[in-house]
Amino acid sequence: MKSHLYFLSIILLITSCKTDRNLKQPSDFIPENATYILKVSNLESLKSNLNNNDLLKKTSETNVYKKLSNIVSPIQHFNTNDDVLLCFANDTNDSLQYSIITKYHPSLFNIDSLPDIKVETVKTKSNTYRKTTINNETLYSVIKDSIFIGASNKDFLEQTINIKKPNQELVSLLDSSGNNSQLSVLINNKQNNETLQTTLNDTTGLKNFTNYFLLDVDLQQDDIFINGITKATDSTKSLINVFKNTKPQENQLANITPANSDGFLSFTFDNYNTLKQNLQHFNKKDSLQSNTLLFDNVIETGVIYYGNDQAVVLNSLDETSTQDALSENELEIETYRQVPIYSFNKPELFYENFTPFINYKTATKYCIIDTFFIFSDSIELLQNIIASHQNSTTLNDRSYYDNIKSRITDEASLMFVSNNDGLKTFIETHIGESIGFNLDNYKSTVIQYIYDTDFSHVNAVIQKGKTKAVENSISESFSLKLSNNILNNPQFVTNHLTHGKDIVVQDIKNNLYLISNTGKVLWKKQLEGAVLGKIEQIDMYKNGRLQLAFATPNRVYVLDRNGKDVSPFPLKFNDNITQPLSVFDYDNNRNYRLLITQGKNILMYDDAGKTVKGFTFKNADDVINHQPQHIRIGRKDYILVKTDNKLHILDRTGKTRVQLKNSYSYSSEAIYLYNGKFTTTSKNGALITIDTQGNTASQNINLTDLHHITSTSKTLVAQSENKLTIKSKTLEMDYGNYSKPEIYYINDKIYVAITDLQSKKIYLFDSQAKSISNFPVYGNSKIELDNIDSDRNLEFVTKGDDNSILLYQIN
Repeated sequence: MKSHLYFLSIILLITSCKTDRNLKQPSDFIPENATYILKVSNLESLKSNLNNNDLLKKTSETNVYKKLSNIVSPIQHFNTNDDVLLCFANDTNDSLQYSIITKYHPSLFNIDSLPDIKVETVKTKSNTYRKTTINNETLYSVIKDSIFIGASNKDFLEQTINIKKPNQELVSLLDSSGNNSQLSVLINNKQNNETLQTTLNDTTGLKNFTNYFLLDVDLQQDDIFINGITKATDSTKSLINVFKNTKPQENQLANITPANSDGFLSFTFDNYNTLKQNLQHFNKKDSLQSNTLLFDNVIETGVIYYGNDQAVVLNSLDETSTQDALSENELEIETYRQVPIYSFNKPELFYENFTPFINYKTATKYCIIDTFFIFSDSIELLQNIIASHQNSTTLNDRSYYDNIKSRITDEASLMFVSNNDGLKTFIETHIGESIGFNLDNYKSTVIQYIYDTDFSHVNAVIQKGKTKAVENSISESFSLKLSNNILNNPQFVTNHLTHGKDIVVQDIKNNLYLISNTGKVLWKKQLEGAVLGKIEQIDMYKNGRLQLAFATPNRVYVLDRNGKDVSPFPLKFNDNITQPLSVFDYDNNRNYRLLITQGKNILMYDDAGKTVKGFTFKNADDVINHQPQHIRIGRKDYILVKTDNKLHILDRTGKTRVQLKNSYSYSSEAIYLYNGKFTTTSKNGALITIDTQGNTASQNINLTDLHHITSTSKTLVAQSENKLTIKSKTLEMDYGNYSKPEIYYINDKIYVAITDLQSKKIYLFDSQAKSISNFPVYGNSKIELDNIDSDRNLEFVTKGDDNSILLYQIN
């Protein structure tokens, strides 16, 4: 099987799966004959994104995938945060072999607990290898200069470790990949010259397109975005270099391409004569067969594809001059919607001048629309183009194409746009089999090349079209499945780069995930234990860059945007931490205080991880039943520490600020500032209020001992059994198992959210206890509500199935 047929499947399978010198870096061991090199910056995150990408999930049902998944299955047992290189090549028998290269650490290859495993030592004259067999698939490996090198067979491993001199061309290209890219793919066309032959169109028969591709691949749930470069070292043998010394112009063919077409090819240039000379050199012709003035003012040429029909399009800067060049072809055949259609007597002209981009030889008719001259032998296609332009039903008028345009450049040297049938053909050609899955929602796929000095930029978008949300409806933005069941409630955190919100959640194996608001897993980090309560954010360096701060039973973590520990954290504790981390910023000047609760005791640290010596409160008389809180009233700070039988109201130094005049048996509910008073509940459900002088009051608000409250300064919400009270209005709901209610104040409006965990229904009310339209919706945890992106619509996140999160949008 041709080596390029493996590419789309190879990137899926990760989930299932100088001169003489010492070789010190993983890239030094890249095999010389590698066709594909995958650089993975975060293996665990990439596994999740591959598992959740819609198109790749569909492709995983193919026979190629099922075959190759077994071959590379040992990769699924690797555990590392370092870059991983996966190199693929065909051996002398045309069989696919791979190597895996990364920095070594003791827990890199976790296989001890696997049931069907066999480990052997293999010795040769020059080396000793480890041979690991898992479910009948074998990985040969060795550790060299602290680099782990594994391969699918012994010969390929020998070839890899015996490299004397790294391929500097490949290494330099790979080093230029994006630092934030989870997956970079280097395609070596010197080893495989067939990769791009079907990228543009089966009819073009393109060969020798370029030498190398380096592509950063951004996998989202419904989209695949690709950005990179392509480079050709030989200017006469590589097709991409026909754009040398030309400047790309705006690609405008979408303005006249019918939305019901199969797609179009567009290539642009600022000077036709330069392109002509470059094509002559590439095609090894002394001169082009036909001399014509037709192309002198043309800045864009292309082909519209429609079933078995094609139309060649010229986009002119000077339509009058271009029309003059057609003076011998002004015999009008018919008029359609007041647009004349003429005969054309040089049907092979475009093939003669633009091969291999255009192989069309039967253009016998043409029409003119604005600056576009459209040639075809199909009257029906010309009529379709005219009608689509007049009816505003072109590709450019479609919202799915408009969404794609934001991810590509306006001006490209070469651009190809295909519908779902073209994408299906592309996949089938490259995997060598028919596919049975539906791609109808992939209405437009784009790839473009922008020629630069000695290379070309590459952009590609494979995007699943989204149905336009109906006003006043609830739509599901995405559903993301994790590899393990979810441990806690997903929550939003601020993305200081986009000023939007991301999602953070933990699974039952204590992996913490940061997920973008489009459903992409940004990173996955193994923690020591379960996160206690809510994750806070701090600006530790006072530069606008936010960190995540939280506690587990024996650690206090501070993580940066990329999931890396911020020194000196994590702090380690022998005694258990019993409450969530409390973060105080008294004066909003980013001088943080971190409060750690251990049973009766409280420890206060600053954001440098040092003990704050001026805080004198060390412990309560009993176990603290809620995390310490900070409330500011006027210019005074109040620190609240509550046990079952006592509420301590302290100042910044830990000394008593308010002495309560009465004592109560307190619940574990939080304390709120409601109507100017500290407000919480007793164990039996009474509402307890305390003023700043220590005066207290107890009020019966008809709560049982199993209850929850939450509050803003003016709105109190209480829940007990099936009753939800918002201000003075009480709702009787179906009996169930309800989460704690939450209040959100967004855009001058109050929202109250509560979830029935038994029936898995999410309810949302306004401040008057009226249900928000289209609620309840499905959900399996309490929600977090916010505006997480640039539009005006609110979103909320919740748990779906045991191992998935859901993001909804309120339209």
